[in-house]
Amino acid sequence: MGTALVTGASAGLGEEFAWQLATAKHDVVLVARDEARLERLAGELRAYAGVRAEVLPADLSVRADVERVAERLRQEEQPVGLLVNNAGYTTHQRFVTGDIEAEETMLDVLVRAVMVLSRAAAEPMVARGRGAILNVSSVAALTAGGTYAAAKAWVRTFTEGLAVELDGTGVTATALSPGLTRTEFHERAGFRRVGPDVAWLDADRVVAQALADVRRGVVISTPSVRYAVVSALLQVTPRTAVRALQARSGL
Repeated sequence: MGTALVTGASAGLGEEFAWQLATAKHDVVLVARDEARLERLAGELRAYAGVRAEVLPADLSVRADVERVAERLRQEEQPVGLLVNNAGYTTHQRFVTGDIEAEETMLDVLVRAVMVLSRAAAEPMVARGRGAILNVSSVAALTAGGTYAAAKAWVRTFTEGLAVELDGTGVTATALSPGLTRTEFHERAGFRRVGPDVAWLDADRVVAQALADVRRGVVISTPSVRYAVVSALLQVTPRTAVRALQARSGL
């Protein structure tokens, strides 16, 4: 047993991570902006799983809030053995005509916070000789899907580089690369329903595979055979074709 810190824990994959970790008897630190939802979730986890659940409200686009989370990761008392950098969203707008401040805020959450928190977690983990960092990327990282895809591509490459640096330390780094998953993500972003039902994954299965891959030290975790195939195809498809497919999709 140990303590896991999950960002974006109030909904979607983050909430599912919190539940699966708690039912596996890990204490959890829950990070998100919505304190009320975090408190409700923490109460449920304490009651049903019998674990310690800390609530740490934070807006990861705000540097002072990121630093408060980083301080918790550096804490020697009740140390964090697993960091799940899950918090994220998309602006769902065109870059050239959209709100540039909204793009900068998203970049802070998807990129800067992941970098700062990964560093804050890695240093004490290496000193202890054990630990794991799980950064949520996306199959979108392999597409030409604008600033969100670009940010997720950064997460993927950053995590691979981190895994190389951590090799032999007892600490691992894993990038989770899910496809379309049934959460609040698309609804909150204002997306219409995209893709056939067969393209959608259930959050519980995505999280279960991610945690299994973390335990095995897998660097790139791609839940489901269908998205493993899609990812492999995207990596060998000429980028001109990838861009053409993106343009046709209208996303």
